Order: sequence, then structure tokens, then C-alpha cells
Amino acid sequence: MNNSGPFVFYTERRLVLLTGLKAGNLRQLTEHLHSVSGSSIFFHTHHQYLSQHFEKPLFHNDFAKWAARALLEDRLAEKLAAIDLLAFTSIRQLREAVIAWIEEHLAGSTQPPRDARADDEFHFCESQSFVMPTGIVANDVGEFFEKIRGVSNVSLFFHFFEARWRLERATNDFSLWLRGLGEEDLARKIERLDPYAMSLDELREEIVRAGGTK
Repeated sequence: MNNSGPFVFYTERRLVLLTGLKAGNLRQLTEHLHSVSGSSIFFHTHHQYLSQHFEKPLFHNDFAKWAARALLEDRLAEKLAAIDLLAFTSIRQLREAVIAWIEEHLAGSTQPPRDARADDEFHFCESQSFVMPTGIVANDVGEFFEKIRGVSNVSLFFHFFEARWRLERATNDFSLWLRGLGEEDLARKIERLDPYAMSLDELREEIVRAGGTK
């Protein structure tokens, strides 16, 4: 991205693939977590945020959801669901955190790992993304805050969620661009937003509100 030129909004199309790996208990899950692709880790911790929900799901994290539903490991599920995704800037760090919580849980348990039913095993997926421009371009800061109202949730997800993990950095594409234009205050306001605590529609409104209080 050219941080001093116009902001080009991108979007993506995703193809979700089964990896062929599956787990029937927590030990098998951790074994595969060590070796699956970063794309798989990202998919299972983030894809729910891209879905529209009439009610907020109990777990956005697939690992937490499976631990609670298939293994009845509610305490572990709560810990996995509470992982602060904003605390990491790389999939490697996130992978290690998930594995650490599961291994700590196994080490502290006096019972052997529960097995899921044969029809309720965890199937690892990953997504292949095809990135393309939306045709929406902002030439200055004012245009940016006007045009972001019309971009899709997929585009918003790409620039805000995936940006940090894609290039292993602590900020989003919007803040990076604004900072390149010398708009440090606006960049910080947007950086302080927690995208994991709101819907994408709410995130868009908060970004617009940040621009309106310049």
C-alpha cells in the first residue's frame, strides 16, 4: 500500500478448504495445531467475525466452541474464548498461545482427555483468499471517511482484521495510511477501537465517528 497516495479499498473472495486433518480429543488437537498452516489458525479464530449474527455467538473461536460443545470442557473453552487477539501481531504467537492454554489444561487435569463422538470431531479448515480492488478510492482524509460508509463488511474485515496478521504489525491499514499523511491523532483513535468487541457494522460507525471528531 502507498501510504502517502490515495487509499485504495480492497476486498477478497474466500475459498474454504478442508485440510484432511481432524481431532477427536485435546491431545490430537494440539498435535495438529503445531503443524497446520497459519491460514487455518486464522480461519478458526476469525471467520465468525465476518458472519452476520442476529445474536452475538457465545464463542467466536472455533477451538473454544468445540471444546465446550463436543468435549464438555467449559473451563478450557472460556479460557480459549478469552484470548486477547489484539495482544498478538503474528499467527505464530497466536498458535503458541492456543497450544499453551490447552497443554496447561491437560497438565492440570486428573482425568484422561475426553473423546468426541465420531460425528463431532474437529475438522481443520483453511481459506484461500483472492484479493481484488473494489474500485472505491479515497484521495484525501475527508473522502476516506465519506467513502468508508459504502464499503462492504468484507472490505472492512480485510483492511482492519487481516491487515495486522498479514504483515505482522500492530496496526490496521486505515491507521497506517492516516499516519502516513501526518494524521497521527486520527490514526490513534482508530487503533484504539477493539474490532473483536463489536460487529463490523458497529466498527464502521465507530471509524466514521472518529473521523467526525477530528
